[in-house]
Amino acid sequence: MTAIEFTHQIAGLRGTLQTFTRRFTHDKDESLDLVQDTILKALTYRDKFRQDTNLKGWLFTIMRNTFINNYRKNQRAKTSNDTTKDLYFLNVEEEHTFNRPHESLEFKEIWKNVGNIKEELLVPFKMHTTGYKYHEIAEHLRIPIGTVKNRIFHARKEIQKRLQGY
Repeated sequence: MTAIEFTHQIAGLRGTLQTFTRRFTHDKDESLDLVQDTILKALTYRDKFRQDTNLKGWLFTIMRNTFINNYRKNQRAKTSNDTTKDLYFLNVEEEHTFNRPHESLEFKEIWKNVGNIKEELLVPFKMHTTGYKYHEIAEHLRIPIGTVKNRIFHARKEIQKRLQGY
């Protein structure tokens, strides 16, 4: 099959693809985007299509996989779409727990309890929570990496015991 025939057959299935998108989404714009992505991928990977394969089934598979991949990507990104008029929710102040006085007091109380654990547990724990890797902590404190992991584990357990009310 030539490239022109292939493109022509795909164009002829556009309506069928549009109907198939209803299984995945009820939003018209999202549906059109999915069809467009599917056709683009089909044209890009035309060399992967075998002559003895059902073209419509091949396109449906591409569409389904594209939808799943996009869904997973959005879930990882934790994005939210603002569908309100004038994009109201994009301008709402973020409700962070430490912006309000009573939560700030709670935060200070928690860190006071964290600060009261043994120094030998606290130092590796704080280093780990600020982004140091186990081997970096071990080098800095001149202790074996297993000891670092053990101290961080025990620090977590101690903190959990002290913060049971939270």
